[in-house]
Amino acid sequence: MEKMVKYFLTLLRIVLGWYFLFEGISKILVPGWTSKNYLLGSTWIFSDFFYWLASSPTLVGIVDFLNIWGLILIGISLFVGLFVRWASLFAAILLLFYFVAYPPIPGYTFGAITEGSYLWVNKTLIEFFLLVVFIFLSADMTSGLDRVPRRRRKDWLSVVANC
Repeated sequence: MEKMVKYFLTLLRIVLGWYFLFEGISKILVPGWTSKNYLLGSTWIFSDFFYWLASSPTLVGIVDFLNIWGLILIGISLFVGLFVRWASLFAAILLLFYFVAYPPIPGYTFGAITEGSYLWVNKTLIEFFLLVVFIFLSADMTSGLDRVPRRRRKDWLSVVANC
């Protein structure tokens, strides 16, 4: 049974990694993609913060860069199983920002485009809690590069870097 749990957790980590990686890559592939409209659409208690981020082209550029490359690096990390705890932490923080920008609370999502009908819990919150599990999960519970001994991992990373 423990082996099945390990396989399932590894598969879950890989799927989450693919999801984040593809989200980042898809933003690069869309000409002129920006987070500005998303930030301006926020209506909850932190909306002033999101409006402030959208108020300056420089800030929007920083947010876009961090969003795109954060998603890509988190995705790669989760996909290959390297620095999973750190990637999960940063992904959870990113998802927390997404959640507070558009919480599934009655009255705050009116007019916002959503994928379904949510009340208090949406896919962003579910993904957040899945990632929190990976923050506290031992590297021995999944297969990935985190399980490779540090010395061999450094050798492997230097080979990859020299390619």
